[in-house]
Amino acid sequence: MDFGPFLLLALMEGLVTAAVLALTASGLSLVFGIMRVVNVAHGAFFMLGAVLAWFVSQWVPGPAALSFAVAIVLCPLIVGAIAAAADTAVLKRLNYEPEATIVATIGLLYILEQAALSVFGPDARPVPAPLNFRIQLPWFGYSGYKLAVVVAAALVLLAVWLILRHTRAGLIMRATQIDRDTARAFGINVDKVYAGVFAMGAGLAAIAAVLIVPIQQAHYLMGGDPLLLSFIVVIIGGLGSLRGTLVAALVIGLSDGVISTFFAPTLAKIVATLAVALILVLRPQGLFGKRAA
Repeated sequence: MDFGPFLLLALMEGLVTAAVLALTASGLSLVFGIMRVVNVAHGAFFMLGAVLAWFVSQWVPGPAALSFAVAIVLCPLIVGAIAAAADTAVLKRLNYEPEATIVATIGLLYILEQAALSVFGPDARPVPAPLNFRIQLPWFGYSGYKLAVVVAAALVLLAVWLILRHTRAGLIMRATQIDRDTARAFGINVDKVYAGVFAMGAGLAAIAAVLIVPIQQAHYLMGGDPLLLSFIVVIIGGLGSLRGTLVAALVIGLSDGVISTFFAPTLAKIVATLAVALILVLRPQGLFGKRAA
């Protein structure tokens, strides 16, 4: 193949990475934007989604498409319920103090990873893909499931945007984001809003994990890279900015695909880290973030 087909393949792989990364990072951005909580346990919620998807694939009889359909619905709900319980039991009691919540979510990260290790074991486990067709391009065949992941991620992100901008629940979230004390004075149950937002952020990470686990494999330590890349995306895009998160995820995902294909995956992580450093020096609030008053 000439250079062109290799570049096309790299861009297509990068687009898949960007789609999954956008989902994962949007959950992290949502939690920070509304709750002002830096959720270090976000990668563990991603991991839980993948591990639970493997359990569902083992327990649900029938074709892989059926077990995947059950997993894409059930796993985010379970992970979201765990996140809501953690918010109520831990973060609420800390009054969402920034330093305390960072330490608490680090502890939650280790608890969830060790729990997964105890129940799931140390081995990486494959999850069958619900779709097995390939799209034949002039130069190579490409997985139809990977393209389906991009479409599914785009639909979920569109649904999140519609919820935030055009529903009563989204209005309440935005009101709480602006001033939680004023929102509480107007009768909004801020504690329930925060629990729901924390659950929603974790659920988005779980959806991303369920989508990607047929391509990768479920493992109890698989949340590390998604957490790191999500922080990179959120910092570059701007803390709390959903639009910035999407743009940054697209840039990081495509550059990761190209650099990993033509050079090395490690170099892609180095370039992303250098981009964060450059953003912090030149524009600390991120590309689309608002400068603090």
